[in-house]
Amino acid sequence: MKSCRKDFVDEIREILSKRERRIIEHPSFARAAVLVPLFHREGNCHLLFTKRTDQVKHHKGEISFPGGMVDEGDVSLEKTALREAFEEIGLKEKDVQIIGALDDIMTITQFIVTPIVGLFPYPYPFKTSPVEIAELIEVPLSFLITKENFDEQEITRGGRKEIIYAYQYGEHTIWGATARILKQFLDLIPSH
Repeated sequence: MKSCRKDFVDEIREILSKRERRIIEHPSFARAAVLVPLFHREGNCHLLFTKRTDQVKHHKGEISFPGGMVDEGDVSLEKTALREAFEEIGLKEKDVQIIGALDDIMTITQFIVTPIVGLFPYPYPFKTSPVEIAELIEVPLSFLITKENFDEQEITRGGRKEIIYAYQYGEHTIWGATARILKQFLDLIPSH
């Protein structure tokens, strides 16, 4: 069982701080950041995902982490992730303990996304944006690290072979950029 207790969080923080983060520069792609939000519930560490509404511009109805495009006023990618988390789910910046950043990823919709890992207290008085968020999905880390809930397939897109990942949680399929970020995070977690 994975718990979000201090020793586990400290271990993740140390792993993230000691590795060289992959930074992607691509001037024609838009910059974005997401929060990979961890919380402790019923003795287990969980991740919070959002299901996007059909009203949003990109990724309608998909499962994602809270986040979005960099605004002019954002002083850092961390601030972007935190601002977007507040706008989408009402998670206040002061309530998030930043743990570190994962590698940048590129999406097929021409975004460079920087994932920021953070921990927040639970239960939390979320205030979801009715325009952006259809549902909040709380998934135990122990579920996500179970091999039976993970699928990997090779596809050909634009003449190039790609590996795509998917995690199944009940009726929800976590795939695309969110699954790539999730796999990157899970691969870093110590297996004990």
